[in-house]
Amino acid sequence: MRTWETYREEFPVFQETTYLNSCSLGALGIRVRRAMERCLDLWSGMGAAAWYGPWMQELEALRAAFAGVIGSGPDEVALFPSITAALSAVASSFDYQRRPRVVVADIDFPTVAYQWLAKRGRGVEVAFVRSPDRLTVPLELFERAIDDRTACVATSHVYFQSGAIQDIAAVARLAHAHGAYLLVDAYQSVGQLPIDVRAADVDFLVTGGLKWLLGGPGIAYLYVRRELHAESEPEVVGWFGHRHQFAFDVTHLAYADGAKRFEGGTPAIVAVYAGRAGLDYVGELTPARLRVRQLEMTGALVEALRGAGLTPRLAGRLEAHAGIITVPVPDPSATVAGLAEERIIVDQRPGVVRLSPYFYNTLEDIDRAVAALRRHVC
Repeated sequence: MRTWETYREEFPVFQETTYLNSCSLGALGIRVRRAMERCLDLWSGMGAAAWYGPWMQELEALRAAFAGVIGSGPDEVALFPSITAALSAVASSFDYQRRPRVVVADIDFPTVAYQWLAKRGRGVEVAFVRSPDRLTVPLELFERAIDDRTACVATSHVYFQSGAIQDIAAVARLAHAHGAYLLVDAYQSVGQLPIDVRAADVDFLVTGGLKWLLGGPGIAYLYVRRELHAESEPEVVGWFGHRHQFAFDVTHLAYADGAKRFEGGTPAIVAVYAGRAGLDYVGELTPARLRVRQLEMTGALVEALRGAGLTPRLAGRLEAHAGIITVPVPDPSATVAGLAEERIIVDQRPGVVRLSPYFYNTLEDIDRAVAALRRHVC
């Protein structure tokens, strides 16, 4: 079995930088760069002819690779350029006259709420579940918010500011008890956490290559439970969502079979190649092994922060967290900028500095970052 150190060598950022910001952007791996170069070579050598062979094949290979990570079938996966585009397609498929209510946590990423706040003029009612500690949301608060008028509960698997893991299977049970769907924002979970969408009974799940799946920007994934395909008729749709795409029948919309019916226009094919190469790392290492490594790195980070007199924010046990740890500081922007001058890359959110180790990090990375953080804060 390959060592973590040999994988680290595939990520050139570590040659000059201490990088602890994978929850914003995964480090660029050599495999991903080479995959993008292959795509460019095909473009250069074949032009549009590349679509009718290798590029279309790459789309299907990407669906299969992502399906393998989340425990779904390839037919349950749709591809998008962003999570916003995926959410727009899903949100356009609900009957809000019959069920106007959508439940969102007030610590979810804003994009999730914006999708439905923009529809209030059409009678959509957005019900916010309020986090009591800005770390997580007790299940009983979701239970109170969900009723028989609820179309969808849209919330996070891992909260982006705190790193706290939510029990999505439990939220699914609460939603389904009232006939509502569950849509999971898994941008901060898939890759670093094992997930089985069937076991969790998720209806919709969105994530992307930007962070833990190491594929960079421009590629996002939508899972749609197979049992929902036939009944779903999204209003936001494009020619890749047509059953007979190359018939070019402008007068008749026939939805594609499977989750592809949610897709829009021509995908960003370079991002598709990058996305599959990023998934290659995750599939090779496996989310289960990545989770073990993540707990090791996160545990070391928490211990080092406490030893430096800092106060990492935790929602209970370490096992309740993904690879995101936040630390309150007086001036997050100045602190992050100061660390960047020392070639230490972390991130900020309101009131906190956010650090996110991944499998390619080391204990030395953590020690260097925490020592610098202490100098800038204490």
